[in-house]
Amino acid sequence: MEYTLDQKQLDEIEAILQSDFIEMGVHCVLMIDMAGNIISSLDNGEVSFDIYSLAALAAGNFGAVSAMANMVGENEFSLLFHKGQDENLHFSRVTGEFLLITIFGKETSLGFLRLKVAEAIKKFETILQSS
Repeated sequence: MEYTLDQKQLDEIEAILQSDFIEMGVHCVLMIDMAGNIISSLDNGEVSFDIYSLAALAAGNFGAVSAMANMVGENEFSLLFHKGQDENLHFSRVTGEFLLITIFGKETSLGFLRLKVAEAIKKFETILQSS
């Protein structure tokens, strides 16, 4: 299914990214399509990396991991987590068309973030169903 998002939907998505992620201390959050195109992105004002390159690499990474999932008999791995010394990346699929990528530091609990991601995905699905 291909989505065409209108401005109201984009505004609602951005409001969720702000309230559910940036306000809880996430450094950067992106919603991208499976080709790596950015649908929406927000950050805490301290991000210095190229989000467009990150989005493209994230989509490729998710695609590669999906191929590995198929090799071991899984349909997919719906989320990925990469832990770094200072920054962590969490990827989660939103419907079949989008990925939610959060970048966060040590001060953010992975468990709490995963809960917020699950809640946000339900909200996103409601918004996307109206397209």
